[in-house]
Amino acid sequence: MKLIRDIYKEGKAVGRPVISMEFFPPKTEEGELNFFEKTVPTLSALKPDYCSVTYGAGGGTRQKTISIVERIQREHKMTALAHLTCVGSTREQILEVLGQAKAAGIRNILALRGDPPLGAEFTKPEGGFEYAAELVGLIRECGGFGIGVAGFPEGHLACREGKEAYWHHLKQKIDAGADFVITQLFFDNQDYFQFRDYLTKLGVTIPLVPGIISILSASQIRKFVALCGAALPAPLQAELDKRSTDNAAAAEFGIEYATRQCDELLKAGAPGLHFYTLNKAHSTTRILQNLGLA
Repeated sequence: MKLIRDIYKEGKAVGRPVISMEFFPPKTEEGELNFFEKTVPTLSALKPDYCSVTYGAGGGTRQKTISIVERIQREHKMTALAHLTCVGSTREQILEVLGQAKAAGIRNILALRGDPPLGAEFTKPEGGFEYAAELVGLIRECGGFGIGVAGFPEGHLACREGKEAYWHHLKQKIDAGADFVITQLFFDNQDYFQFRDYLTKLGVTIPLVPGIISILSASQIRKFVALCGAALPAPLQAELDKRSTDNAAAAEFGIEYATRQCDELLKAGAPGLHFYTLNKAHSTTRILQNLGLA
């Protein structure tokens, strides 16, 4: 399997956007069956460059994440990125997970501070790490891995000093050894452009990959933005209000909106697109078809 940093280098060399997709570990046996029999085969047929698999709040899906990434790589020959967080883990436990990943043929890690279980606040584990930059440094010391990190174009909820202060914290993660950044979802491309331009002025040259979500319903996306701190622009909010009781219409509008958003991002030089699929294939498939990238 390739290192993802090399995938971005290859894409840049030929002027081709890198397409990636995020999955989460299914919570039930039925969900896992549907995921491996329908979702992954449908999306892998679109030939994405890589996919990622989340870790779960509190690191609750640690073993499942490793096994899903290994299975995707083995069965679908697709490079996969395993999420890894600092939450609830000592340095030794993280090293153990990295050893398991390496033994499973996993070559790429998304290094995150991570979210604690719902309702709790993040606390540094005894013998563990407080910041993602520390985790990046440890992974880099281990050797053999490509490393991605998360970036927030609108700032991080935990950084009360503002988004520019947060962007300097992100620079620390990059300086610690990150190869690429995947952003949190956003709906106003100007937020991404400001984020990209600011980091470029700080000397950042690694890929800054926009994270895209296609709206499935008005209620769902309102919950998401409340959790991650993203904003819904007023015109988008107005369109969602019109479709607040019609999820099918909201999903169709979500595909149209995300298509326009992606088209503008690619024309403005984004190195690729990272889709938050929510383990569903329809919207991402339609968007890539609309863009001529399927």
